[in-house]
Amino acid sequence: MAKNKKVTVAQLMTWYMDHVATQLCRPGSISNFAETHNFEAPLFYKHFDSFKELEQEIFKTLFETSLATLEESDEFALFGKKDKLLSFYFTFFENLSLNKEYIQFVLKDYGLSLETLSVLSPLREHFGNFVDMLELQELNINFSAIEPFQKATIRESAWIQFLFTLKFWLDDTSPDFEKTDVFIEKSLNTSLELIDTKALNNIIDLGKFLYKERFTR
Repeated sequence: MAKNKKVTVAQLMTWYMDHVATQLCRPGSISNFAETHNFEAPLFYKHFDSFKELEQEIFKTLFETSLATLEESDEFALFGKKDKLLSFYFTFFENLSLNKEYIQFVLKDYGLSLETLSVLSPLREHFGNFVDMLELQELNINFSAIEPFQKATIRESAWIQFLFTLKFWLDDTSPDFEKTDVFIEKSLNTSLELIDTKALNNIIDLGKFLYKERFTR
């Protein structure tokens, strides 16, 4: 069978995520990965220098897809800035849940900590830009473990909050990550001082509904 003459970034991401999710390990090498999917290894290097770079692109794409999903909704456009951040959380973590085998393997393999992992660097940059765009006036993070960070900028504080949520999600064994939903609701509701329970329920429903409608049909 003739080798594929062209491979796209989307194909590489899909093949890689499928391999990791089903085998619970990375491909042995880029050459092996290329052989399995019938293309020449140099085609991989046209897009990425390593599997780690591919993993970075996957996390960035998960962010971009989550935000794009929300921005397609007329309702999301009417949300206030704090509500948009909360709605993004529910949408993004719904996205993670749909790819849980891959995400959990990669993050647990690297070992998630409060320090920014290099594999999350592009995600951190895009998330930070999103937070800057929202122009939040304050973000009160009420975790005693991160008191040294209380004077951090809004962008940095939001990233710390995000990492705490990501760590909680990784350890969550509840059905459909129900405890993570509660954690997001309670932690961000406090941090963002959201009081309107009806509005909060609408935000949760929108984020999760949009993602399920688009990706689980």
